[in-house]
Amino acid sequence: MHLGECIRLSLFGTSHGPRVGALLSGVPKGILLDTQAIQRAMDARRPGGRYASKRKEPDIVEFRSGIEDGKTTGGEIEISIANTDAKSRDYSFLPDHPRPGHQDMVMHKRTNGEADLRGGGSSSARLTAALVASAALLSPLLKPLGIQCEAQVGAIGTVEALSMDECPPRWENEDCQEMRCRDPAAASKIVDTVEQHRMSRNSIGSRVDLRVTGVPLGLGEPWFDGLEPALARAMMSIPAARGVVFGRGFDVVQMTGTEHNDAWGGSSERPLLVGVKPDGVIAGLATGSPIHISVAFKPPSSIATEQHTLNLASGNVEPLVVGGRHDPVLGPRAVAVVEAMAQLVLTDLALRGGFIDA
Repeated sequence: MHLGECIRLSLFGTSHGPRVGALLSGVPKGILLDTQAIQRAMDARRPGGRYASKRKEPDIVEFRSGIEDGKTTGGEIEISIANTDAKSRDYSFLPDHPRPGHQDMVMHKRTNGEADLRGGGSSSARLTAALVASAALLSPLLKPLGIQCEAQVGAIGTVEALSMDECPPRWENEDCQEMRCRDPAAASKIVDTVEQHRMSRNSIGSRVDLRVTGVPLGLGEPWFDGLEPALARAMMSIPAARGVVFGRGFDVVQMTGTEHNDAWGGSSERPLLVGVKPDGVIAGLATGSPIHISVAFKPPSSIATEQHTLNLASGNVEPLVVGGRHDPVLGPRAVAVVEAMAQLVLTDLALRGGFIDA
């Protein structure tokens, strides 16, 4: 459960244990701790209302090491976030009756029955709280470069939102706020779609669209640690992610070279790609153009509709109804996580490439 090279992030904790958190090593000293900005980032990860899980965590971030006088020391930073609203009784059917589509069975077998499966255990999206806190702590390193990572829910079910370039700033109304979608018309339809599936005790898939701007030309590494491979690995590690697309994605299959190639314009001192939507990355290195990424998320596995699946205790396929508090859709909560993942990867690559002074 590690990410990064110059800045090394390690996650720890479980959904229903006492806390979740992260260890950060390699963080430059002297970063000013902006507790208000960090709390705003934590709040952005918790879309509320009747469309989300009723588990309510304040997500107060505690820094147990690596911070003195409100600044980073250069030593290892331990981030701790308490779990204060776990209800373990909701998972009394585990480990005997693993949920369909969930990690229960594979983790149970992998650990010979030793894993804490409640709420997803160490695979739970609850651990993304530590990712968001880590990214918020490191965000001052990206600001001087002018890098911005902004995401929205781009689709839920068959409802498609306009691109962020075509939408008002976030969030224009309550529907936009709760669904983390900048398109007011689409947000209203998304509310209806999510409510329909919630009331039918089901769930629905979603997509988060990310736009990264201000990345300096040349930032990144070739081959395996290129911007796209590094970002793809990070995005696919988000629980329930099922696909990542960059730029024009699979549309390139039907394009010709003359249609796809982006010409260079600008000047020798400041070259710029020209075209409608030029690629933000070539050969693992930033071109200076915006980077567009979409991440698909599967429907949440824990649903209250009766499903038939293997009971390990009896050896029979038996009905299972999953109670408790679960999201009917993941996209709104994933918006802040997708932004955080991008910030973590970009910070690490910027340090590796000398774009940030260590």
